[in-house]
Amino acid sequence: MALRIVASRPDPAIVTLPWSTPLEEWDDRFVVPLPRGLSRHVVRIVRLRGRTYAVKETVEAIAFREYRMLRDLGRLGLPAVVPQGVVAGRVDADGEELPAALLTEHLQFSLPYRSLFSHGLDADDLPSLVDALVVLLVRLHLADFFWGDVSLSNVLFRRNAGGFAAYLVDAETGELNATLSDQLRQHDLTVATENVFAELLDLQASQSVRHEIDAHAVVELLGRRYTELWDELTGVEQFSAEEMWRIEQRIERLNDLGFDVDELDIVTDFDGDQVRIQPKVVDLGHHRRELQALTGLNVEDGQARRLLNDLASFTAHHDLGREDRSLVANRWLTRIYEPVTALVPPEARGKLEPAEVFHEILEHRWYLSEQAGREVDIFDTARDYIATQLTRRPDEVVAVEPE
Repeated sequence: MALRIVASRPDPAIVTLPWSTPLEEWDDRFVVPLPRGLSRHVVRIVRLRGRTYAVKETVEAIAFREYRMLRDLGRLGLPAVVPQGVVAGRVDADGEELPAALLTEHLQFSLPYRSLFSHGLDADDLPSLVDALVVLLVRLHLADFFWGDVSLSNVLFRRNAGGFAAYLVDAETGELNATLSDQLRQHDLTVATENVFAELLDLQASQSVRHEIDAHAVVELLGRRYTELWDELTGVEQFSAEEMWRIEQRIERLNDLGFDVDELDIVTDFDGDQVRIQPKVVDLGHHRRELQALTGLNVEDGQARRLLNDLASFTAHHDLGREDRSLVANRWLTRIYEPVTALVPPEARGKLEPAEVFHEILEHRWYLSEQAGREVDIFDTARDYIATQLTRRPDEVVAVEPE
């Protein structure tokens, strides 16, 4: 049987992988010892030239379906791993058929939830993971995507200004619909609570956390946070014609959550005394897009919000409020952000993304300033943070050696 490779922007080096060998037998010549989430399939992280991929063995039809689904999610701008290709027609040395393989690009600076706990997280950090999972699920539902297998194991987490951003990893059971019914949304939410509850019990049984986990409280939080966010983003609000200011207030609340509003459905009664509004929310990324337009930086939305706040402080401190905002942003970028992040030595640049390092330095400055009783210089803070905090952290990025 001839080997068949279907790929987007194909990497020619894919052909050199040992496709005639079962994936579980691949050795260190190809496999990178990176942490992987739990999976019903055999999964390996491999390195090719300067790129890193996750390879998953599965049934050919399922591999192609998931490949197309991940491409669709990417076109919609949803947070999911990027599919690279499918390899089918594999046979071993004896001519026996082997499963097809799905390749996805490894998401830099991301970790499965179990590895996060081995990197210092504890039970107190679970609400942050729950919030990240909730935001991901709501974003998918807003795009009429039914997941079908919501769990912590099917997500990769990236740090996001002290919190986390979640990315879908496994779209095997997912479906994009013309519209998503409330019944399907609730089914996803039920599956999420059941799976997360079991994962938390397993996490505690493996003694991966120092303190006891209240799994019931965590899954109750998950359900409550989902309902609150969904209602805020989609709920209908009614008020009198004298309270039109509430329209702007609703938009500001949605922007604070990081969501843009594409349009508002505004309906008044016959004599105009009552107004009813329902927002049409577009994707999360309000702060991210604003920062990118001002500075060119492409970061997570929570990080963008923190950087925009520091930009606002810089603007106020130097009394630049009347100047062009893009010029002020460029001054902040070249005088503060870039010089501060450049202080990180090369051997420590795989520990956190630059935007997360900058966020941590801002947090560290608050701590040092409180101790000193005065505002500590940002560059002095950065040097102290790098020396006392950053160098102790484990690496969270793949170290790719140039060929």
